[in-house]
Amino acid sequence: MKIAVVGTGYVGLVAGAGFSEFGHDVTCVDIDPTRIASLKRGEMPIHEPGLPELVHRNAKLGRLQFTTSIADAVPGAQLCVIAVGTPSAADGSAELNYVLDAAKQIGAALTGYAVIVTKSTVPVGTADKVRAAIAASTKQPFSVASNPEFLKEGDAVNDFLKPARVIIGTDDDRATGVLRDAYAGVMRTGERIQVMDIRSAELTKYAANAMLATRISFMNELARLAEQVGADIEKVRVGIGSDPRIGNKFLFAGCGFGGSCFPKDLRALLHTAREADVPLNVVDAVERANERQKHVLGERVVAHFGGKLSGKRIAIWGLAFKPETDDIRESPALTLIEQLRAAGASLVGYDPAAAANIRAQLGDAIALADEPYAATDQADALVLITEWHELRHPDLAKLGARMRGKVLFDGRNVWSPADARKAGFAYYGIGRPASQAQ
Repeated sequence: MKIAVVGTGYVGLVAGAGFSEFGHDVTCVDIDPTRIASLKRGEMPIHEPGLPELVHRNAKLGRLQFTTSIADAVPGAQLCVIAVGTPSAADGSAELNYVLDAAKQIGAALTGYAVIVTKSTVPVGTADKVRAAIAASTKQPFSVASNPEFLKEGDAVNDFLKPARVIIGTDDDRATGVLRDAYAGVMRTGERIQVMDIRSAELTKYAANAMLATRISFMNELARLAEQVGADIEKVRVGIGSDPRIGNKFLFAGCGFGGSCFPKDLRALLHTAREADVPLNVVDAVERANERQKHVLGERVVAHFGGKLSGKRIAIWGLAFKPETDDIRESPALTLIEQLRAAGASLVGYDPAAAANIRAQLGDAIALADEPYAATDQADALVLITEWHELRHPDLAKLGARMRGKVLFDGRNVWSPADARKAGFAYYGIGRPASQAQ
């Protein structure tokens, strides 16, 4: 099958490489000539484990190509995938200009029947707008479908090649058949495709992210209560997560969630609900709780030093919004950096993948080290934001020898309070008893 994928961000690039791995002939399109030139040289624009190997292998086999021209990629394609960005507008709605512009250009380039599928995360009803945009640009027959992505940054390749489910929203059998053929590569171990109407598919994506975000914010709010009543949220997490009705996923208390999906999608879902005059009180509370949680760690650092950070050097481990990605969009680290700088601290950070993005966005607001322990030299405190594997088991003796102060702020509850105290550190976690601080 010939497939055109418009957009080479996280979703588009992973989808294009994944479809080519299934044996399809895929052309990925992006309006950024620099990005396309880099991809043709085999250079990845994003940090995603397994993606370079997937792209290199299929490009070498001739199944994966890159271009800046939709007019070159679309003719003859049976499937056209829209995977462009849908950033938040000022009112919280999803900005659809990129999606609709791609739809118009695809329509103008059609040479025969094709299925145009939105893989970008879009509000309910977007397919109708896409259909109208295409119809205004072509006389060729076509179908419109929804195929929302469920890719975790840091594990996106595995999620695409071995998905838990593939949601297909269609209103005609022909489109369903094309999409089933496109995903034939994931069917070898059983039926994973779920077919539904388009609007239900569009809402499913937002509902999934809202549910996961709800679990995180719920645990973060419980963590604040645990601290006040002397409970340990980590023990609570294990206790409730062992209930099969609840499960143990997304129950980790921390310093808030960020990234390109959860915050943006919550805002878009709330905007859709307001337009439909249906209050989503739980989702609204989830968003507000998360924004509050992003400030908790910084407030704790400031409080520990009596509100005066002038002359203090604070080390920050982890700057990406989660491990295994270089994505810093809405990362809790950005909130922490702003808080500590406002309080007068000098900052030095370390992240194995996100340093370049931090430098591009923040300039010299924070110094950056090439390895984790160098960031802690003469530091008065160390704050963990992102739980990269290499940061989960620090050498406390080495930290004690290099740091000026002996204070650890564990924003992900991955360090041992007992080990920290034994090594002479004050330890602060999230939702853990205050007695563990000393």
